[in-house]
Amino acid sequence: MLSYRHAFHAGNHADLLKHYVLSLVLDYFNQKDKPYWMIDTHAGAGMYALKSEFAQKNVEYETGIARLLTAQNLPESLANFVNIIQSFNQNNALELYPGSPKIAAHFLRADDKLRLFELHPSDYEILQKNFPQQGRQTKIEMLDGFNGIKACLPPPTKRAIVLIDPPYELKTDYTRVVACIKDSLKRFATGTYMIWYPLLQRPEPEALVMSLKNIAHQDWLNVTLTVQRKSIEGFGMHGSGVFIINPPWTMPNILQENMPILSDLLAIDAAAEYHIDSSIT
Repeated sequence: MLSYRHAFHAGNHADLLKHYVLSLVLDYFNQKDKPYWMIDTHAGAGMYALKSEFAQKNVEYETGIARLLTAQNLPESLANFVNIIQSFNQNNALELYPGSPKIAAHFLRADDKLRLFELHPSDYEILQKNFPQQGRQTKIEMLDGFNGIKACLPPPTKRAIVLIDPPYELKTDYTRVVACIKDSLKRFATGTYMIWYPLLQRPEPEALVMSLKNIAHQDWLNVTLTVQRKSIEGFGMHGSGVFIINPPWTMPNILQENMPILSDLLAIDAAAEYHIDSSIT
């Protein structure tokens, strides 16, 4: 099933949570000289035009990145994230929103590596155009990232960030995430694994988090952002979460400082809230 196109949702609240947390992890990895690999199992198109027909259908970015870019007096890490987004736009206009591959590329140094997997043929074609200088540092493959990641682990550098964020259109995506993490940890136990997931009125997201906690044992962090109350009909995404295995030890304090601000900025109604839970040895 290849119907999902992230362009409809680019720059929304879920993107901001995922990409802000990713920026914190990448910044932490850059504090050491030793190179690392950044692996994205569901890379998408890499860059999204917010004036496109896709993005304009639901204009989700208006209650997402548009609010963040006009916010004043942001703390340092959120201000740095805003600067990354603005670096892809000109004259303070908001026309482009970078996906995780472009955000990762912003942080990569000369010896770091970027490995991108995208199975959707249209998004794969756009992703290639957004990375015309492929070579030793960046490699893009039209593969199912759940399978493609196996050849990347363990990386020669023994340092890696893995981002796993499937569309979850199929219920099997949840079980595939768990299976992928189990296999990946056997291949490379010390990697930092980021798993994005939606908050929905169904049992799979909660079951996913419980499974990940059991797999990770003591080295994990889970952050969620709810932006609106659950729908009466029982459908729709009211927020999202990011679960990290082997997170940077600095992350709980940074998130405790910044998530209240992000939650207030992205709130759609009074039900907006955030939660941070972690066990870091």
